[in-house]
Amino acid sequence: MASYYSLAPLNAFLNGCATVLLLAGFVFIKNGWVRAHRVCMLAAMGFSAAFLTSYLIYHYNVGNVRFSGEGWVRSLYFAILIPHVILAGAIVPLVFATIWFALRGNFKRHRRIARWTWPLWMYVSLTGVIVYLMLYRIYTPIYPPTAAAVAQSASR
Repeated sequence: MASYYSLAPLNAFLNGCATVLLLAGFVFIKNGWVRAHRVCMLAAMGFSAAFLTSYLIYHYNVGNVRFSGEGWVRSLYFAILIPHVILAGAIVPLVFATIWFALRGNFKRHRRIARWTWPLWMYVSLTGVIVYLMLYRIYTPIYPPTAAAVAQSASR
């Protein structure tokens, strides 16, 4: 199971890449560079899909990791985490719809939904990196006990 722990920094890296690509895609479309925008947004979707796959594998194998911070920083952590989790679920269909409309050439609908999708996706990607830094780098994560540790303590 130790190898699964390396997925947490990978997840942050993938989220960070998606964040940079989303920002670049935004700048490109504002400057009228449609092809560069398209490449960035499709790449952001690829990085986000890779993140989601890695995230699910990580949590399936490692379980829920608890935040060890206390006091006001604990409140701050959950103030960031809770909307992040809610919006992460909501963003998936929005991203698919936004990209679907663009690929179908329905740019009126694409622009209308992208006005919602982009800032929410940006928030989810950026706060994903912040949650990682707070949970794993700034504070010591509290990992769930392994099956071996549970079995060992039960045999005592």
